[in-house]
Amino acid sequence: MKNRTHNNGELRISDIGKNVHLIGWVAKKRNLGSIVFIDLRDRYGYTQILINEENDVVKSIKSEYLIEVDGVVEKRSAPNPSLPTGEIEVVAKVINIINTSKQPPFLIQDDTDALEDTRLKYRYLDLRRPKMQNYLFIRHQICKATRSYLEPLDFVEIETPVLTLSSPEGARDYLVPSRIKKGSFYALPQSPQIFKQLLMVSGFERYFQIVRCFRDEDLRADRQPDFTQIDIETSFLSQDEILSLLEGLIAHIFKEVIHYEVKLPLRRLPYKEAIARFGSDKPDTRFAMELIDLDFLKNSDSPDAFKNSESIVGLVIKNQANNISRKVLDELNLTARKFNIHSFIAIKYLNQTLEGSFLKYFNDDLQKELLNKVNMEENDILLLANGKYRDAHFALGAIRSLYGKKLNLIPQGSHDLLYIIDFPLFQEDGNGGYVSEHHPFTRPRDEDLKYLDSDPLKVYGSCYDMVIDGYETLSGSLRIYDQNVQKKIFEILGLSDEQVRAKFGYFIDALQYGTPPHGGGAFGLDRLTMILSGTENIRDVIAFPKNLSATCPMTNAPMPVDDAQLEELGIKVIKKED
Repeated sequence: MKNRTHNNGELRISDIGKNVHLIGWVAKKRNLGSIVFIDLRDRYGYTQILINEENDVVKSIKSEYLIEVDGVVEKRSAPNPSLPTGEIEVVAKVINIINTSKQPPFLIQDDTDALEDTRLKYRYLDLRRPKMQNYLFIRHQICKATRSYLEPLDFVEIETPVLTLSSPEGARDYLVPSRIKKGSFYALPQSPQIFKQLLMVSGFERYFQIVRCFRDEDLRADRQPDFTQIDIETSFLSQDEILSLLEGLIAHIFKEVIHYEVKLPLRRLPYKEAIARFGSDKPDTRFAMELIDLDFLKNSDSPDAFKNSESIVGLVIKNQANNISRKVLDELNLTARKFNIHSFIAIKYLNQTLEGSFLKYFNDDLQKELLNKVNMEENDILLLANGKYRDAHFALGAIRSLYGKKLNLIPQGSHDLLYIIDFPLFQEDGNGGYVSEHHPFTRPRDEDLKYLDSDPLKVYGSCYDMVIDGYETLSGSLRIYDQNVQKKIFEILGLSDEQVRAKFGYFIDALQYGTPPHGGGAFGLDRLTMILSGTENIRDVIAFPKNLSATCPMTNAPMPVDDAQLEELGIKVIKKED
């Protein structure tokens, strides 16, 4: 096999007359009797090959054969304007088969109707599709842009351990048994959180890493068990300075990768306002459908469960009253129940009149007040949710997101970037205790430190999320650097001194040695690539992902291992009976 002179996306009209040697896969073969055309493909594009004499080699060539071609560049008689190489073709002199191919299980082209598990089983073929390759090229460009932005700002790229200690960070750990210390386990890191803070204790001041993370949690379209973060940590910067740094990076990435100008500074939306207006802590604000506070309806003669609700909130869906039937409403109520809401209350505005069975609890004055409050028009429908504040708002927020997409309310080609700030530091865990809204190393706002002892739910964190197009794409915070405050946070979370010493002893020790004020954040590289690529499936932008069952159809991982391996690790598998 000779070295190629050009790739298959390179030749142009200026190359006519050149002798070339090309290599690639056969994307398509068309036999027109006297002549044969082959579309030759590699990672750079396509070149049309024209063959005037069909010999035995040419007759044997099939799709996905890898071939090499010696020929001359000529002008195409029928140009193809959709291809960069569409003005030329290569008239073949010699064709050799480098390797043959079985019939692929699906067509190697951008549009495919193959099932996702089939594509994942033959991922090496799926990745030959130009669309899939482009996703990974965009991922590479994001990484390249990240380094080009951070390195001139004195950031140092440092690796942190993959085998570490199990710690409670919000999701289940993946555990790795130790052969040397039988009965003991490493954990794969959910994030490099503690290690990057230790690097600040070490005095590096500015760290970044493009790092693998692992969380054993339920999957969805934008989540994987193993994923990648662009991890950033700094010392001595205020929250405003960190936010400016992070938004500068994302603007640089957008410009370098998709040539999109992000307007800076980014908007900053307080958490409370985001929930009240959009029913989400990661709202897509490219469309204007907003939630409406309807607590005045507690003055109705409705059942006690409604009148005594912590919150009553509404969402108007424009021009959909005739389309939301009882069957559709039942489907929407499945979403409501995911947020502990029994069902939505539907009120329609038809023929200039409010309609709905629940209206019997509202007198005429209350109905007039409702109509003025929600500003409904003909064929609009109002969905009401009542219950706990977060539950009611998040339930309608999910419906808002659903209909924003369903009704095509999002402008094509637009992007929406903003910060969500001022998150509560804690949430109730449902058992009388507390859990961290972000993570247990988030610094409380200075003005809220006084509430740590008396009312932890009044404490807000110096933390922030960056939301892009309705996806949480970055999460970050200022970190606790005072060992006494850190100890207090662990106490509020219900961790005993023994648990803290076992899980975080080395970290608590480090806080005693002149820890600087520090903070940072981490972008989800997979989600960011998904957004810039224009796909809604995170598996599209990962070379070898898991499916929704957290398995790899190509390798069949995870799989049982033989008894000898388990015995060496001191592990016995106990199978549950059905």
